[in-house]
Amino acid sequence: MGMVLTLIAGPRDCSNLLHLAPTIAAALGIGSELSWLAPGEACDLMLGMTNAEHAETTARTLIGNAGIDVLVQPAARRRKQLLVADLEATVIENEMLDELAERLGVRLPVAEITQRAMNGEIDFVTALETRVALLKGARVEVIEEVAKRIRLTPGARALVATMRRAGSATALVSGGFTVFAERVGTTLGFEHIVANRLDLMDDRIVGTVQRPIVTAETKREALLALAVEFGIGLTETIAVGDGANDLPMLAAAGIGLAFRPKPAVAELARWRLLHADLTGVLYAQGYRKDEIVI
Repeated sequence: MGMVLTLIAGPRDCSNLLHLAPTIAAALGIGSELSWLAPGEACDLMLGMTNAEHAETTARTLIGNAGIDVLVQPAARRRKQLLVADLEATVIENEMLDELAERLGVRLPVAEITQRAMNGEIDFVTALETRVALLKGARVEVIEEVAKRIRLTPGARALVATMRRAGSATALVSGGFTVFAERVGTTLGFEHIVANRLDLMDDRIVGTVQRPIVTAETKREALLALAVEFGIGLTETIAVGDGANDLPMLAAAGIGLAFRPKPAVAELARWRLLHADLTGVLYAQGYRKDEIVI
């Protein structure tokens, strides 16, 4: 099976990619097989019979510290029929529980637990319940105030719109809360949304989360279930997320992209987007710039 090596530049490294892409192609002896998906932003190198592991190592060595992502995968069936995406620090830039905590004056203890959970240092469910307990008694109006702080990750709109136009199914699967996930999912056009529900009573946050809690295994199961529902093979699925609770989902997908991942996640994930925005998820599938919905 033929393999393709894709180079995707971060926003500040387009000039570097223009210079390095031909150099990498020449080093691999495949100069005639360089195909620009977006000039200066992303290109494909068709590897043919070239050893894929050697090609990836060579590319990373030549890139050095430049902000350019390298992905190697089978060339066949690159355009996936199902996208499953994490919400926080992926589709949006925020961690919304941290945002709530900041508004309520408990950001430091909550943020510390969040970081440890995303690094896989503590159990996700325990971390979630501990953090939510610190919000107990807050008025629900705070949720609406904090929702106004949501910042979409660059490329998020394009990712969902482009894949939906191509006929792919889309799902937002989050260990965060429906009050935020549903807002973002509706705005971007995700067809399926899975997230946790905060318990509310008498216009106040109770400090607990409704069961069952969305966990790493829930995310994986959601991907598997949606693939079955739509008759899509796992090789035709793509998942994207940043935290330790995304790893099972990323491992189950045809291609699982760790997006600007936490260090512990970066070490374990097969494919990583460290520098590109979410349009990189489209370039990873071979979409060209003129095919992307702006």
